[in-house]
Amino acid sequence: MGKTTVTFGEIMLRLAPPGFEKILQTPQFVATFGGGEANVAVAVAQLGLPAAFVTVLPDKNPVADAVIGELRRFGVDTSRIVRGKGRLGIYYLEAGANQRASKVVYDRDHSAIALAKPGDIRWDRALEDAGWFHVTGITPAISSSAADLALEAVKKAREKGITVSCDLNYRKNLWKWGKPTVDVMRELVKNIDIAIANEEDVQMALGIEAEVDVHSGKLDRVQYEKLTAKVLSEYPNLKAIAITLRESKSASHNGWSACLNDRLGFMVSRSYEITHIVDRVGAGDSFAAGLIYGFQVLPSHQDALEFAVATSCLKHSLPGDFSRTTVDEVNALLKGGGSGRVQR
Repeated sequence: MGKTTVTFGEIMLRLAPPGFEKILQTPQFVATFGGGEANVAVAVAQLGLPAAFVTVLPDKNPVADAVIGELRRFGVDTSRIVRGKGRLGIYYLEAGANQRASKVVYDRDHSAIALAKPGDIRWDRALEDAGWFHVTGITPAISSSAADLALEAVKKAREKGITVSCDLNYRKNLWKWGKPTVDVMRELVKNIDIAIANEEDVQMALGIEAEVDVHSGKLDRVQYEKLTAKVLSEYPNLKAIAITLRESKSASHNGWSACLNDRLGFMVSRSYEITHIVDRVGAGDSFAAGLIYGFQVLPSHQDALEFAVATSCLKHSLPGDFSRTTVDEVNALLKGGGSGRVQR
């Protein structure tokens, strides 16, 4: 089975109105769970690799117990989860359609992970048998102590010789606890091997300007090659950076591709036209999971990039945060099976 991919961050209760309704258009919510790093653990497990999720959940809380049960259902190792003070974070998702954008409302102040601090997680235990460790820029945005804990985690993983990846994941609605985003994230990125981002993440989290218009709906490949080279030159510790390229024509219609610079070369994936998006939340996490799988299993980084993009393309067809895509389904798409014909 190989070594375990360990991810660390916050998992929340996700409340979304049915279908494409606005919040409380009818007095119902569909309750599931989600959060960037948990999404990656689930997607990695669905791709057949061992995966474990590390977080801090509130003690003696039946909803937190349900979180653990749900992760186990997907084959994720939950034995490294710590229970502590605080609450379970919640986020509300209003799914957009056509020209109406999706909306996310966070309710996660004073959550168990926001209150957690360095020393609360025994990293020797949490990183046992780990071959890969994944974090995101979301955890440092939650609170000062969570930022310290994330930095402690990546440093401990690096000490142990574990490959560390970070999805920069800039969330402007979370960075409110005082320290500038760039100061926190630059320090974190000095301790990772593989960076994953989009163009806005690079600008807002690292302060590196991209000569691209993120709202134009058109993507200039030459500028992305320059951007990735600039990041790699500023962070000599990085082995590679992948950037997802979303051409947003409407909330329902996106072009989707990615590029990767591994210092040996710059590569671009094939592009997918996704014309009827079901749920785009978690697509970037599925990309990260596909890349983690590809780097460990596939023969080349180009293959890993193509696999990651196909995995995340398929996530757009699934409601909920979690990807349920298998390796066979990804390979079928890579072989040109994207017509959507019924398979009998």
